[in-house]
Amino acid sequence: MTKLSANTASRRQVLWATGAAITLSALALAGCDRKPVVTYHGIDLTGATYATDFRLTDPDGKERTLVDFRGKAVLIFFGFTQCPDVCPTALARAAEVKRLLGTDGDRFQTLFITVDPERDTPEVLKAYTSAFDPSFVGLYGDAQRTAETAKDFKVYYKKVDGKTPTSYTMDHSAGSYVYDTQGRLRIYQRYGSGAQALADDVRVLLTEKS
Repeated sequence: MTKLSANTASRRQVLWATGAAITLSALALAGCDRKPVVTYHGIDLTGATYATDFRLTDPDGKERTLVDFRGKAVLIFFGFTQCPDVCPTALARAAEVKRLLGTDGDRFQTLFITVDPERDTPEVLKAYTSAFDPSFVGLYGDAQRTAETAKDFKVYYKKVDGKTPTSYTMDHSAGSYVYDTQGRLRIYQRYGSGAQALADDVRVLLTEKS
């Protein structure tokens, strides 16, 4: 067996220790580069290729797209103003989320897209959304644009006839989409989720780096 001199053994130990230190440092740096895993109360839709944008009109007659709200976390809900319970509940929750966000509430925008443009005129839309919060914006399109937008967003809606031609109601999806400040779809919030859970998710989106 070949014996190593004390100096040779010592040098090898130094080289081994140095190599180990470099490896550990590299691993530590790699760990630092990783973004922390974020979990949401809602369903994580990061990277989704649908519901990426819309082109609709606000009550003042201005055409709107998601770009108009860049810099804010955006919540989109599809409904209609004569909805008896689901829509007012969803918008009341959105108003509570804005309150829970405190000073960050100004960076949270709620958009209400009507699936009933026949009855939801610009005046009706504006009065309806303002009743929940003056910052909420109602959006509409003609029948074709409404159908196209709903399809893009995977939203279901259907007219249900009533006793008279104008007393119909609308069946529709009840969840909400939430976008980050760069206009990217990030979260789907089921109907009935609490305001605090949604506020927590929105706060994460507002604090993350683009």
